[in-house]
Amino acid sequence: MDPDPSVTALPAGLGPQAHVRHALHADDRVWVEKNCAIDVWIELTHALGLEPRAMLGVTAAMDFLGDQWTFFKPSNEALRSLYGIDVQELTLWRPLQDHVLEHLAAGRLVCVEADAWWLPDTAATDYRRQHTKTTIVIAACDPRAERLVYFHNAGLYALEGEDYRCTLSNGGLPLPLFAEWVDPRRRVARTEDDLRAECRRRLREHLAWRPADNPVRRFQARYLADQALLRQKGLAHYHAWAFANTRQLGAAMELLGEHLLWLDEAPQAAADFHTVAQGCKTLILKAARAVAGPRDLDGAELFDAMAAGWERGMARTVAALGP
Repeated sequence: MDPDPSVTALPAGLGPQAHVRHALHADDRVWVEKNCAIDVWIELTHALGLEPRAMLGVTAAMDFLGDQWTFFKPSNEALRSLYGIDVQELTLWRPLQDHVLEHLAAGRLVCVEADAWWLPDTAATDYRRQHTKTTIVIAACDPRAERLVYFHNAGLYALEGEDYRCTLSNGGLPLPLFAEWVDPRRRVARTEDDLRAECRRRLREHLAWRPADNPVRRFQARYLADQALLRQKGLAHYHAWAFANTRQLGAAMELLGEHLLWLDEAPQAAADFHTVAQGCKTLILKAARAVAGPRDLDGAELFDAMAAGWERGMARTVAALGP
């Protein structure tokens, strides 16, 4: 068991070694990590004994915006309505460590933008390799040991020493990053029937904001137009492009399918959305090979399958939920 930090807002006995990630982050998922905003909320609500799948209806409104897909995450209003978790902006008018200690002592966690350069859980990608903005939720802090416990991506982790100092000082940069306080003390564990009824209502609202046309076709056209530029700029640029585009679509569609299965609605639609998620996983790999090689990737068959999956899935979901 991890030693108890001096200030913590974690449930008793919970720490990086004791935390078991939610099934949405299991190794057999098409997209184990989705995006930093939704991932921390999946693990935080799970750690608080709440149902993460309830907040995933937001993915139904995913749209292609030209240079990226919608960056999906639960709204603060949804977190309060579904779980009784209050999230509001934190004014950083003094050193971040002071704010963290104050709010953790009161039972509130701190959600803050961070530089993945200083996050050891990203050792396979960004840690001490490249500066990348991400989101963490600080759950425990020990200033004497210079140790933080934080939710990030698919788990609960700890950092120490220089990583601690630089995370709390934004690497020494003069401008503070955006932060929020997260108050779970009034959280509500609804009955499953009550929670599902509320989520069905919310899913109808999200569906009303879905694109009027098929956004996968717009994504296809932009990918084909961008191929020469992607090859010219190289793999580092491609990976940034793929995160904002292919990964966001694929992860969102996988989560939308999981949301429908949890609601016990439209299982065929869930399978359709899973087809899109799997297609994106294939696309991200094939497109990387095309960027590194001499030939373009047409991908017509792959995009046809994903576009058809989106079309069928949306039609079946609307039919099951009603207008």
